[in-house]
Formats: sequence, structure tokens, C-alpha cells
Amino acid sequence: MEGTEPAIAILVPCYNEAAAIQAVIQGFRTQLPSAAIYVYDNNSTDDTARLAKEAGAVVRREARQGKGHVIRRMFADIEADIYIMVDGDNTYDPSSAPALVAALRAGPLDLVNGVRVADGETAYRPGHRFGNRMLTRLVTRFFGSSSRDMLSGYKAMSRRFVKTFPALSTGFEIETELLVHALEMSLPLGEIETFYRERPAGSQSKLRTVQDGMRILKLIAKLVKEERPLLFFSLVAGILALLSLAAATPVVLEYLELGSVKRLPTAVLATGLMLSAIIAFFSGMILDTVTRGRRELKRLHYLRYAPVR
Repeated sequence: MEGTEPAIAILVPCYNEAAAIQAVIQGFRTQLPSAAIYVYDNNSTDDTARLAKEAGAVVRREARQGKGHVIRRMFADIEADIYIMVDGDNTYDPSSAPALVAALRAGPLDLVNGVRVADGETAYRPGHRFGNRMLTRLVTRFFGSSSRDMLSGYKAMSRRFVKTFPALSTGFEIETELLVHALEMSLPLGEIETFYRERPAGSQSKLRTVQDGMRILKLIAKLVKEERPLLFFSLVAGILALLSLAAATPVVLEYLELGSVKRLPTAVLATGLMLSAIIAFFSGMILDTVTRGRRELKRLHYLRYAPVR
């Protein structure tokens, strides 16, 4: 109904955050008193779940390890009009939550990303900053993103976004999938800056810079193949065609000089590579049509939900 305050759910995925979880819950309860706070414990070996429950959060458990599994479960289980996703390590500023909600409602938008502004020199490690910039630019190159902080774990989302997001990732690459889904669906997006502080004493980062960076790169490649198949297979076709021409050049020169082909295996290889290039190109054309149909179906499903008010 017009004028009714939206139901807000704060989603906090957690793994061994006993040192920070109560501060997170108290901070968001102060900023958004009417919001329901859900803490999903991902097999913690400390007192995270107990402390979260004592602080008044709704505590649930996801047995499959990985942030992607937790987010998928949250999106499936929780009903709300506005969802705020935030890590449970107390590095994100709860005072930005009302601004995230206001931006989402004012648009109305489907996704508002919290762009991290480091509150201190050691809050945002240089390696993470560089990797985030590189991966964000890569997504921009293929999907047209204008995001300044693709890997931020602080976001506000509408119900229509959450309930139409397929959530296929299993780990920290879920943030990349969230952004690419929004870009592919041409959904209205926004960003606001928010302070990002150091972890509290006793809290350790679960992010593995190299391993998780490689997983994100693999996901980007997979998403390009699935969401931009004509581009992906055209690139494959181009590489195969160049290899074919490189292999065929000495064979052609030999034929022009001697009138015969003595390098038959090389000629067969060049022919096979060119045929593979042709097959790859037409596969991309066919899959591009299939992808367009999938995108139309996802759009129709998205339109079943009312925009956030």
C-alpha cells in the first residue's frame, strides 16, 4: 500500500565473527530500529551464533561452506521489501544504512552498492584494493559496469531483485554475480560512499587474495561465455582462425613454389583449425539467440514484483 513503511531485512552472513557480531547487530538496530536482523552462521567454531542470538538477532545455520551458499539460502528463506546485505566483521559503517535505504526508495532502484572509503591506512589492504580495481575494470570491459567497488559486501537490494537472482556462486565471487545479473537485466543501480574500517581485535579475514581472485576471474569468464556467447565464441573463433592461417602459410608457400603439398599433416591441421573456428562462430550465434530468450524470461519474472516504495 502507498505510504506503508517497507519491511527491511538485514542479512548478515557469518563465520567465526564472535569478536564483532554483537557490535554489528547493535549498530544496525540503532540505525534501523524496525528492521529484522538475520544472522546465518556458516559452521562457526566459536560463539558467533550464541552471541548473535543474545544480541537479539534471528539466528539460522547454513551447513554448506561458502558465502555464496549462505546468500542463496538467505534470499530463498527471507521475505522483505528491502534487503541490506552486510558482512559480520564490523568493518562496514551501520550509519550508512539509512542512506542506502533512502537511495533505493528514491530511485526507485533495485541495487545500491556501498562504495568503501577506507577509515585508516590499514583498513583496506593495497593488494585487495588493486585486485578489486582490476576485476571491476574487467567486468566493465565486458558488461559495461559503472561500479567503483564491485566487491563491496555492503548492499541494499529490492525484493524484485533478490527474488529473481539465481545465485549460482558458492564463495566470495557472489558479489560479482550480483553486479553482472543487474547489468544483464538492465536494472536501475546506484552507489553511495561508506566508511570502511579495520577489523576488530580477534577477527580474521576469510578472504584469500589469490585463491578468491582466481575464482572471481573464472566466474567472469564463465559469465562472459553464458551472457555474451557471441563475443566469447567470436574470440575463440578468431584465435583458431589465426592459428589456422599460421599453420597454412608455409603449406601455401610450398605449394606455390613446388606445385605440390608435402606437409600433409600440417595442411590437415590448418583445415581442422579453420573448421573449428567456423563452428565456434556459428555456435556463438546460436547461443546468443538462446541467451536472449533466457534474458526475456528473467525479465518477465522480474516484472511480477512491484518496485520498492
